[in-house]
This record gives sequence, C-alpha cells and structure tokens, in this order.
Amino acid sequence: MRMPQIPPQTLSARPARRSPLSPPSLMSRWSLPSLMSRWSRWSPPSWRSRRSRLSRLLPWAPLLLTVATPTAHAQSALNSGDTAWILTASALVLLMTLPGLALFYAGLVRSINVLSVMMQCGAVACVSSVLWVALGYSIAFGDGGAANAWFGGFGKMFLAGVGADSMSGTIPEALFCVFQMTFAVITPALIVGAYVERIKFAHVALFSGAWMLLVYAPVAHWLWGGGFLAQLGVLDFAGGLVVHATAAVAAIVVVLLLGPRGNFPHDPAPPHNPGMTLTGAALLWVGWYGFNGGSALAADGNAALAVLVTHLSAATAGLVWVVIESVRFGKPSLVGLATGLIAGLASITPASGFVGPIGGFVIGLVGGVICYQAVHWLKVNLKLDDTLDVFAVHGVGGIIGTLLTAVFGAAMFGGAGLDDGIGVQFGRQLAGVGAVIVWTTAGSWLLVMAVKRCVGLRVDADAEYEGLDYASHGERGYHL
Repeated sequence: MRMPQIPPQTLSARPARRSPLSPPSLMSRWSLPSLMSRWSRWSPPSWRSRRSRLSRLLPWAPLLLTVATPTAHAQSALNSGDTAWILTASALVLLMTLPGLALFYAGLVRSINVLSVMMQCGAVACVSSVLWVALGYSIAFGDGGAANAWFGGFGKMFLAGVGADSMSGTIPEALFCVFQMTFAVITPALIVGAYVERIKFAHVALFSGAWMLLVYAPVAHWLWGGGFLAQLGVLDFAGGLVVHATAAVAAIVVVLLLGPRGNFPHDPAPPHNPGMTLTGAALLWVGWYGFNGGSALAADGNAALAVLVTHLSAATAGLVWVVIESVRFGKPSLVGLATGLIAGLASITPASGFVGPIGGFVIGLVGGVICYQAVHWLKVNLKLDDTLDVFAVHGVGGIIGTLLTAVFGAAMFGGAGLDDGIGVQFGRQLAGVGAVIVWTTAGSWLLVMAVKRCVGLRVDADAEYEGLDYASHGERGYHL
C-alpha cells in the first residue's frame, strides 16, 4: 500500500492533545511517546535527531501494523480474475444439468414421460447437492491420512474448517467446493437417460444419492484429490473417467438389472420433441465451456485452450453424425446432430487441458465415428435398452478421449507434452480405465440391489403404459 505523503511541518505543527479515549495520566507516563521524550533528554544529539524523526511517524504506526498483519498476506493469494471465472464456470456447469440435460433427455422420450425425466434430473440435483456438502466433498478432496490413496476421509464433513478466508490455490475453497459440486450433480443425472420410462422415482432418488457418495466421490479422489490414480500419473482433465465413464458403466448395470421397456426393441417410440432435444444440447454445449475451461481453475491460457478444443471437438463430431446419416439414410436428422455434439463434448473432456487444436479435431472425429457405431451395436446387436444411449455416447466417448490423451497430449501433436512418452502414458490411461470400470460395476450393482430391497426398482406394467408423468407424479406435460 502506498502511504500518503504529508509534509513534516504539518505533523510537527499539530497541537499536542489527548484523545478522549486515551489512557489515564499515570499510564500515559509510561506510553511509548513519553518514554522516547525522556530518553531524548540524555541521549546524544545524533540519537535525538533520529528519535525526533521516528516520533513523527508514530501516528501512522497502526496503519503500518495493519498492512503487515498475516491476514493481509493470506488474502493476497486470492486472484480476483480466477475467482470471477470459476464463479461463472460453476453457473455454466449447473446450467448443463438444469435445464440443459433435462431438456435434452425430455425431448427424446415419449410425451407421456417428459415431466418424469425433468423431475428425475431435478431431484438428483437436489439430493446430490446436499450430500456433497455433508460428506461427498470430504471423501473426494479431504485428507484420508494413511488411506489417502483410496479415500479422502471425514475431516471436512459439512465443510468443517472451511471459512471465508480458506483458500484452494488462488480461489476461495468454498468456491472450489461449489464448482466440484456441479460435477457431482451432473454425473448421477447422466445415468437417468438409461432407465427412463420404467423406473420408480424413489429408487432414482435413493440410488443417485448413495451412488454419488460411494462410487463417484472415491473415483474423484483417486484422480483429482491425490489418490492412487493421480499418483500413478493417469490424466483426466475434466472428467472423462470421473464423470462420463462412471455414469456410463453405472447406466449399463442398471439397464441389465432393470430390463428393457415393454415396447423394446420391436416398437421403439420416436423422440416426441427433437427441437427440445437440440435446445438442451445447445445449453450443454455452452455449459461445457465452464465444464472444461473451468477445470483449469484459473483464468489463463490453459482455460482458453481447453474451451477452444472443446468447441472444435463438438463441431467436428456433430458434422460426423450429419455426414454418416446423410450417407446411410439419405438425410440427416436433428436428433443425430444433437447426439453427435454431445459425443464430441464427452470425448474431448479428459483431454481438453492437455491437447492442442489438432487433438481437438481428431478426437472429435474419432469419437463421433465410434460413438455412432456404438449406439447401433448396443441396441441392435446386444439388444440393451440403454434408452438414451448413455453408455454409447458418454462412456465410449469418455474412454476414447481418455486413451487418446496419451497420444495427442504429446508435444509433437501440439499438446502440453508427456513426461514419459506416448507408450508409457497410454498404459497408465488404460490402467485408469480398468480401475474405474471395475469399481463402478461392483459398487453400482450392490447399490441397485440394496435400494431395490428397500423401495423396489421398476414400476408396474399399467404405470409404464399410462406414462410416468401421471402415474408417478400426477401431472401431464401436455393437455391436447
């Protein structure tokens, strides 16, 4: 802080007077100015001159002490630009779930189930938010002590020890918690797309909350909280494994235990509102700027490059789906374009902070092609009723992006560079994929079975035929 410049004569001309709040005269005899005045009577002339100059600075001593306090030093670590960007990114990522994902999914189902899908996304957001602050943040980003390689512990339950002055890098820790909470919200909400139109609402609420705590939060710790996968050197910038792979594997587990819809695969109902789906996809695309760009946790060049490659991958994959459908069916579909965009976004997520424009383009191209084939393979060949293609788009895309990070993260392709080369890093990425699949499969299966014993799993045939909007919630999306 720059001190105000006041002429010395101004200070010396001020009359000596005691403030109404000054101590009694007995105490004033032993005040610092009084002692200095008496000392100057017997000190050498050169000392007296120095004492006189020092006494003129005494009125400014409280201000000097305030500037030098530890609190000021602690606050200096806060970067207002980084904080403003992560505040914005947090809002963008929440926008991805509500209303982005809700609209994207709602447009793909039958008109008698549109509200049930929105209700499930909204309920998952509420349950996950409360549980994240209560326990999830501690599991993911706490200090687990001797078990820290696997688990963050309970030391930060209900954000214990996190105050207004607590910092996480250059941003407040409370803001870091909020940003990570939006990821904990959207991840179980992604699973909704696999089981729409036939699952009990109570099962959705209970399973999603338990799954976020017991499956998602440990995986987040493994990769982002200093766990064993981070120590191994596995790269996941914004959630190819933590978000997309976990949600997709859980989706397949639920589908296998829940069974297909009554009309699958012989009489699949078309999406009731493709325009709503594209609206949701557009909101997801915008929100993904915060999802990937915000994961830099700073307003810097890394965040800007992450946004650039994210946009490029989405656009490339969207065009891939348009071309494939044009060649295969003679005309492209709006749903195909929207789904292609999401495939490109999911594919680039783990690589977005490590690759350059070449990587963004190639990952979008490869992800778009393989995700398109995966949709056909799962539904036609395997006859799995992953209703809104959660595994084929998010799982396959996230895993492809995770593996290709080891290739296009290399400096020779314009990436940030790899410490140990492409081959070594590819092996690490593959190990990370395997660990996440095993953990998520086991945890999801146990949780589905446990919640099923408590509240059941599937609605009856009459409710499924009538539609879950009215059967589960007593409302209708449309009155025609």
